Amino acid sequence: MANIQQINGDYYGSKETLTEALPYLKQKDVYSAAINNLFGIADKELSLYNDAIFYYQEALKDCTDEASKQSPLNNIAVVYIHQKKYDKAILILESIINEKSLNTDLTRKARVLDNLGFAYFKKGIHDKGLLLMQNSFNLRNKIDDAYGNIEGNLHLAEFYSKPNPQKPNPQQSNQYAQSAYEIATRFNSVDERLKALSFLISNDSGNKNAQYAQKYITINDSIIKIRNNFKNKFAKIKYDSKKEKDENQKLRLQKVENELSLQEAKYQKIVAGIGIIFLIIVIVILIRYYRNKNRIEKIKTAYDTETRIAKDIHDELANDVFHAMTFTQTQPLESDSIKETLVQKLDNIYSRVRRISKENNTIDITANYSAGLKEMLSTYNSNNTNVIINNVEKVNWELVDAIKKVTIHRILQELMVNMTKHSNASLVVVKFDSNGKIVFIDYTDNGKGCKKEEIIKNGLQNMENRILAIKGTITFDSEPDKGFKVKITLPK
Repeated sequence: MANIQQINGDYYGSKETLTEALPYLKQKDVYSAAINNLFGIADKELSLYNDAIFYYQEALKDCTDEASKQSPLNNIAVVYIHQKKYDKAILILESIINEKSLNTDLTRKARVLDNLGFAYFKKGIHDKGLLLMQNSFNLRNKIDDAYGNIEGNLHLAEFYSKPNPQKPNPQQSNQYAQSAYEIATRFNSVDERLKALSFLISNDSGNKNAQYAQKYITINDSIIKIRNNFKNKFAKIKYDSKKEKDENQKLRLQKVENELSLQEAKYQKIVAGIGIIFLIIVIVILIRYYRNKNRIEKIKTAYDTETRIAKDIHDELANDVFHAMTFTQTQPLESDSIKETLVQKLDNIYSRVRRISKENNTIDITANYSAGLKEMLSTYNSNNTNVIINNVEKVNWELVDAIKKVTIHRILQELMVNMTKHSNASLVVVKFDSNGKIVFIDYTDNGKGCKKEEIIKNGLQNMENRILAIKGTITFDSEPDKGFKVKITLPK
């Protein structure tokens, strides 16, 4: 399409069409070379000589052999002649003439000889230039290259025209110009016809001059009109073709979309069926999993509780029961004071048994929760330890989740047991507070404390795990001989 536009003189339109062709290039090959060569021709005809050379050089890069490089090299030389850089043009054309492959393509050889002779002539080396141009002219006649001889006739017409001060021969110039005009008319090469007429006008000052001038004007006006009409016609053809192509593409897309929609609906039904079956399987597996998990947790909890009770009985009661039995065996029970001592020992054992029982009982999380919590904390009061409980009723326990109530109870219970076993504290303060959304609990004792790195070793890791499980926070603060502090916060 771009080539057709150039034949009809639409060089700007040709460049636009070539630009549309560029995205279809996937690699450097004969097509990319052809596109760049056409770009160069368009820019040469538009007198954009530097751009033309650039594109010819790009075409040269895509040529794969020496023979295919000759055409873009020749075109570069022609542009150099237009730029009056005759030495550069001659250097390129002489290198092409010396190529052996040129002897197998006589049409190309005649064109290179003609351009080389014309370059020598323009440089001022007239005899050598004329000889090369005549050799080319004769070769074209021999191989019947009539179209190529249009340019050959024009070059010789310019050589003999009046502006050439060396060998002006207007009559001979007119002969070559007239010949170029006739051949150009036969091939409908309008630009060459106009150029031939320009030589006839400049060489002749008689009556024919006016005829040539009138013919020049008529042809020039006609070609401008024809080329403008061609541009409009070509644009419409492209538009109609694109419109038809887009409509066909749209219809094809609609058909494909309809087929895809039907296929998609079918697949959706299949996927939905598979999804429902899969979901049922997952639900069954999860139900079994959580049932087993709950059963395992209950077993583990029961085991932990039994282990803790056994340990408490062993640590706290076994020795006291043994001492009580030894006491009854070694002391005279008839004495009132001895009986009173034995009663105190048995009462102490009874109190400890009650406390162990309460520690492992089910926690009451009903409206009596605060009373039960306070009672649990109060059981750790003794002759040696004073437990103070502040503001436990200030928290609206009914708004606190049941699991969190159990967690708070167990954590405080573990703190009190830890205090009893390790702290030797004489004073313990447990303070409660709430801002409506968060419960705050502060535990403080004046016991012997411990180093911070030993806190986890004292069994407090379990408390931290419990509080994190209900999205709360717990912080421990302790130093040797400076007591023990714990801050607990958790959302209701």
